[in-house]
Amino acid sequence: MWLHHLLPPLLLLLHPGENLVRENTTVIADGHPAGAGAAAESRGGGQTLRCCLHVTVAHLRKTLWGVAMVTCVCSTWTGSTQLAKVTFRQFDAPFTLTWFATTWNILVFPLYYMVHVCRSSERLTPWQSFRQCSRLFGDNGMTVRTVVVKTAPFGLLWTMTLYLYLQALRKLSTTDASALFCCNKAFVFLLSWILLRDRFMGVRIVAAILAIAGIVMMTYADGFHSRSVIAISFVVASASTSAMYKVLFKMVLGSAKFGEAALVLTVIGGANLILVSPVPLVLYFTGVEHFSSPSDIPWGCLCGVAGLLLAFNLLVNFGVAITYPTLISLGVILSVPVNALVDLHTCEIQFNTVRLIAIALICLGFLLLLLPEDWDRALLHVASRLRKQDQPAEGGTESRRTPSSMPTFGHQP
Repeated sequence: MWLHHLLPPLLLLLHPGENLVRENTTVIADGHPAGAGAAAESRGGGQTLRCCLHVTVAHLRKTLWGVAMVTCVCSTWTGSTQLAKVTFRQFDAPFTLTWFATTWNILVFPLYYMVHVCRSSERLTPWQSFRQCSRLFGDNGMTVRTVVVKTAPFGLLWTMTLYLYLQALRKLSTTDASALFCCNKAFVFLLSWILLRDRFMGVRIVAAILAIAGIVMMTYADGFHSRSVIAISFVVASASTSAMYKVLFKMVLGSAKFGEAALVLTVIGGANLILVSPVPLVLYFTGVEHFSSPSDIPWGCLCGVAGLLLAFNLLVNFGVAITYPTLISLGVILSVPVNALVDLHTCEIQFNTVRLIAIALICLGFLLLLLPEDWDRALLHVASRLRKQDQPAEGGTESRRTPSSMPTFGHQP
């Protein structure tokens, strides 16, 4: 019977925003209130156990979805990074690849609509769904002014994030690039603390310091060569613009619904196709980016990178509908060891001691940032539950009649 004592605080660590337990003096399950007397105690205990098992099954299902989500997030992010590295051997045009991959965001809202139609009992036409989601831009819906004001900054930050990351991949290994990009979690915390007045947490300050120390050690691992320093600066800048995108999204659009977020991404893709299309042509004719004729372009690699990035963004932005956000974030950090295994197999990186320590510091800082705000209270609650289980029962049958020894679903930690 120890499971229902430990389950609520453990689940609180995994998903802090969910109210798992309630302080009630009366247990109600299956429509029957628990009353006084021995029969009521027995019935109340059985009802509590059934309620605990129901919660356990629900969260187990959500956790299993999370395991699948972690695998998919890790695979898509690792695959897009590795494939982009391969693409640059034949197609050395990072901005053109950025433009091509960003254009695929046009598909986000149509994909959302198809999933929404399959899962929802409310049957809306595509135009009705579009009108409903466009309320995010104001009472008048989407106008040129509202689109420019509310999406132009996001489109610029999106393009800068992807371009700087791809630019760094030309000089850095995929392991270093993916590890350094994980610093965006620390930058999100710092910007949220400064701009959004989020709660100050000492453990997250420590995580930010670890991430910065990892960046410095990563630079030192290559001997502070100019080529390496510039590439590392590109990744750090990419992580910074990614953090700015997330914080600005929360400031401007608040807690947008799934459909509204999908519409914003589609608008970014459409604006990229219409407004940014001349830029790759200018870069080509001016000789800034070199690639051969369209027939020699590795379209398979380009479509593979764009498709994997699209899948990754869909999983990261909408995966919270079926699992915990913490598990989705774990998929990003797990891409670092996976990329390291690939790089080790292809002999593209020298894993010296300084580089390993730098990667470990960045990953540790990332994991510390995943801790919920009340993680310390949840751990103390788990420890107190364990101590109570270790204490021997006193008073024989009398102890069973006391309310403190009765099986309860849990208390608010």
